[in-house]
Amino acid sequence: MLKKLLLIALFPIAAHAQDYKKIHQKAIFVDSHNDILTACIEKNVRMDDNLKGKTQSDLGRFKEAGVDVQIFSVWCDGDMKNPYQFANREMDTLDAVISRNPDKIALTRNSAELKKALKQHKLAAMFGVEGGHMIESDLTKLDNIYKRGARYMTLTWNNSNPWATSAMDETLKKDSLSKAHKGLTDFGKQVIKRMNELGMMVDLSHVGEQTFWDAINTTTKPVMVSHSNAYTLCPAFRNLKDDQIKAVAKNGGVIDLNFYSGFIDSTFKKKEADFMLHHSKELADLIKGGTVKEYALSVLTLKYADEVQASRPPLAALLAHLDYIVQLAGVDHVGIGSDFDGITSSPRELDDVTNYELITKALLEKGYSKKDINKILGGNVLRVLKANEN
Repeated sequence: MLKKLLLIALFPIAAHAQDYKKIHQKAIFVDSHNDILTACIEKNVRMDDNLKGKTQSDLGRFKEAGVDVQIFSVWCDGDMKNPYQFANREMDTLDAVISRNPDKIALTRNSAELKKALKQHKLAAMFGVEGGHMIESDLTKLDNIYKRGARYMTLTWNNSNPWATSAMDETLKKDSLSKAHKGLTDFGKQVIKRMNELGMMVDLSHVGEQTFWDAINTTTKPVMVSHSNAYTLCPAFRNLKDDQIKAVAKNGGVIDLNFYSGFIDSTFKKKEADFMLHHSKELADLIKGGTVKEYALSVLTLKYADEVQASRPPLAALLAHLDYIVQLAGVDHVGIGSDFDGITSSPRELDDVTNYELITKALLEKGYSKKDINKILGGNVLRVLKANEN
């Protein structure tokens, strides 16, 4: 009798575990922002190798994680002398991976090609260019990156460019920026219009508030915010304020959650600064050796994983941002934009891409329906992609 009661007690737990795994595997999982291409260049590794312990993602782990569509970030620092050339180098990196693994991954340029790749059980890959400086104020270069498979462009990175101001500059340099030099210039509005014509999503992560509103008032298509969270819960300049969240919903766009601890938990930046100070010599040596600062820090956080574990927020803190955006904007306007391999710290339960199913588990436990979970995991991003196609 005791054994029978024990089985009855345990059955709901086992059934629940099976439910979330099944839902996760059946859903079309889309991550709108992953920086593995830059990580491969900085760390001199290949994405189709097993990179466990070196990066947060690789081709094998995407499959294991149930990732169906990955938009690969194309990024370089704002100080790069030839950013367009570097953008093409990063695209070449993915092209090489695809050529070596044609049975596992395919470059997809539209919804039809994406569906074909999924039917063939391949990872559907696209590019997202992270920073308008990479087109070097040249619409022909914008056209060229679109032809190569870029399906969104983030108007700025942390640096402003000649035609758009960034969130970092509008926040930290607000006294030196005149009204005439804040937001989109006339050329910047031409960039938006050309992106609309091409069918390239306008990405409003990283952009300053004035740039955000200028873009919202210029675009004729739904926007993407590829990797940002809610400012009210964590007042980092990269996060969206309530009126911005509502504006994205009104526009029909989507806001994709960023996993970086500093955009989830407002207490994290102090902890990260203390860690950097403690390892300042080692960090300086890596940077002096030619490693970009962001990746030098990721080397150290991997090396001293036990040391940084306590500073990482729980998964519940990330999901609080999701709930908040859903309450303001509705469940049709939130998705996933992890920023894996572009961040130095993520929630404790999300070490790498293979932990994605824990998000599905948590959403189910919170009471989200299967239909809404499917929207969050990928359906909303696919809707915005489709709405931008011509």
